[in-house]
Amino acid sequence: MTATIARWTLTTHDRADIQRARIVRNSLTMAWRATLRIRREPEQAFDAIAIPVLFTLLFTYLFGGALSGSPRAYLRFLLPGTLVLTVLLITVTAGLSLNADRAQGTLDRFRSMPIWPPAVIVGGLLGDMGRYVLATGLVLGMGLLMGYRPAGGPGGVALAVALLLVFAFSVSWIWTALGLALRSAQAVTVLSFTVQLPLTFASNVFVSPATLPGWLRAFVDVNPVSHLVTAERSLMAGTATAGQAGWVLVASAALIAVFGPLTMYRYRASGLASLA
Repeated sequence: MTATIARWTLTTHDRADIQRARIVRNSLTMAWRATLRIRREPEQAFDAIAIPVLFTLLFTYLFGGALSGSPRAYLRFLLPGTLVLTVLLITVTAGLSLNADRAQGTLDRFRSMPIWPPAVIVGGLLGDMGRYVLATGLVLGMGLLMGYRPAGGPGGVALAVALLLVFAFSVSWIWTALGLALRSAQAVTVLSFTVQLPLTFASNVFVSPATLPGWLRAFVDVNPVSHLVTAERSLMAGTATAGQAGWVLVASAALIAVFGPLTMYRYRASGLASLA
């Protein structure tokens, strides 16, 4: 009897290990698919290259002299903000890719395969992280060439990048849910700009909230993008507190908790609709 129970327990553990390995393998396969997709269609990486270059160069030299006396002085304030702005703007690609896969029938083919269902979404998001890293590297590289020197050193920059990637990953779940809910990629794009532009521009990315009128400052102070930018600036300056990074992590967990299940619900619902 004991030997039978032992064999049954071992079998259960083996099945759990096999399932975990399957989840990891399926997710990494889908992440690699997303990477290959960018290599086959280089225009998909255009926003991850063009946006960092345009925003970092344009705003530094356009507003630097007027706001801080010199572009180099303004760059110390601006660069953590453009880092956030750049990465958040390109998170919408997660929703656009899913919307395209649904329109082309690719999601229906994946559902017919014996794979872990969430791997299609999770793997795609992991693949998109490469685009975020590329955009981040471009902003930081340009900043260094333009004279930016983070007081927090490499450690502070690494923590700032890690925090930004965590938040970007959580925001991507918003667009995956909308990518499955909306009918066209154009609708996803329009909605993303409608939401993201006010949040990113009406924040502390470009100017200090102290210079704004009271009604606008009230919005900027509660804007989640402002909290993220503040955390990025403090990490890169070496003055961060646990509360600043903690707020961003809590917000990231909340976004995933809400939009993760919603994305999977839409994924299953669209599959049932295609069978109807």
